[in-house]
Amino acid sequence: MNLSILATAIILLANTAGQTAWAAPAIKEGNSHTTMTTTADTHTTFTYDRGGIIRGRLDRKEMALIFTGGSFAEGGDIILDALKERGIKGSFFFTGDFFRKPEFKRIIERVRDEGHYLGPHSDAHPLYASWDSPPKLLISREDFDKDLDSNMKILENFGVDPAKAPFFIPPYEHYTQEISDWTAARGMVLFNFSPGTRTNADYMEDTHPKYISSEDMVKGVMEKEAKDPAGLNGFMMLIHIGAGPARTKDHLFKHMGAMIDELRTRGYQFVRVDEMLAKALPQNNR
Repeated sequence: MNLSILATAIILLANTAGQTAWAAPAIKEGNSHTTMTTTADTHTTFTYDRGGIIRGRLDRKEMALIFTGGSFAEGGDIILDALKERGIKGSFFFTGDFFRKPEFKRIIERVRDEGHYLGPHSDAHPLYASWDSPPKLLISREDFDKDLDSNMKILENFGVDPAKAPFFIPPYEHYTQEISDWTAARGMVLFNFSPGTRTNADYMEDTHPKYISSEDMVKGVMEKEAKDPAGLNGFMMLIHIGAGPARTKDHLFKHMGAMIDELRTRGYQFVRVDEMLAKALPQNNR
């Protein structure tokens, strides 16, 4: 495994040691283009944005690795091998289109059979809201439910009881308060990645104007850990299971194992999203 990126990040961390500044809540990340207005109740509860949970408890050195997939999966075996080698369970969220691709069937079954969380990411990956600030709703309640119903049905076809897959990460990781409310009305919980590291931008093609290298993403993780008063406690880190043939320079999933190893030396434990956010579920669904 190539450790050069991690070594560079550790050097950066040493140079920033002792700095403490709470990350500003108004940020733009990856493809989000959304001003984030966050609210945290206390260190022992969750942090929310537009009704969706974006961070777990700040008083526990727990992190959740979130993997989404829609069109590509070239990192699937690399990710699953790294998790298996370390005895870690991740949380995987796929679109209905992903589930329907025959070439991804083996990866999906491996995710399920190796004990990882497997949940919905919408059926056809529709855009729920505009990129305005604040975002404007673009989908009706009827179409939202129809799309998510289709995603849950195909999830069930892979042997996953929908009642055991109540956590949902929206397409484009972009949503409004209405989407969070509609999700809750289904007895489900909408969550999103924790902002501040840009690992969610690992899908960007080589020619994308906002392309960010894996080295800079790993630096961002270590920088966030050093500067945030709560470190990466309660952090939900998003990594895409594939980026497609147009991203050739590097892939974050190839450096994930070394990054996990370093974070473990700093005392972090890795849990499934349903373990981290269990108390967000309705009482009858826990």
